[in-house]
Amino acid sequence: MEPEQRQAKVEELAVKAKDGDARAMDELLVLIQPEVMLRCQRVLPHRLDAEEAAQDALMAVVRRIGSFEGRSKFSTWLYMVSSNAAVDTYRKLKRRATDPGEMPELTEDRRTSVIAGTRIDLLDAIEQVDAKFGEPVVLRDIQGMDYADIAELLDVPTGTVKSRIHEGRQRLQRILDVS
Repeated sequence: MEPEQRQAKVEELAVKAKDGDARAMDELLVLIQPEVMLRCQRVLPHRLDAEEAAQDALMAVVRRIGSFEGRSKFSTWLYMVSSNAAVDTYRKLKRRATDPGEMPELTEDRRTSVIAGTRIDLLDAIEQVDAKFGEPVVLRDIQGMDYADIAELLDVPTGTVKSRIHEGRQRLQRILDVS
């Protein structure tokens, strides 16, 4: 299936799934799973962590498909769901990693993947920045979304997105320079 056909199919299935079509939801989940995994891997360097986040994201799609209003493309909405799941998983793993009694099953390299590295440092810094600046930075710099899609998702003009990304990067740089 060509990428354009695949995307059209995903959008069609999302509308049907939103309307309660269980078979469409099953087919949608199969189609979006690789994309969700890829998005989660951009945030979480360890594959098992990304898989956990991807599963959480897919469950969020099932639970929250009713909140998809159709004002933007489903794929744009999915970016946000995937990003949020990856960041939430990172936060859970970080909490567990800082409490040695919480995470005995993890190998040392996996524990390190949660608490070290530039992507992880960036996520720590993003937690300290106002969400209106941090969220667009995550969508652009980590998830690779284009400005127009971010503007559509956040329901703000493209110029506002660019301004918030610029301000967010400056704030993040100041935080990372202090660290």
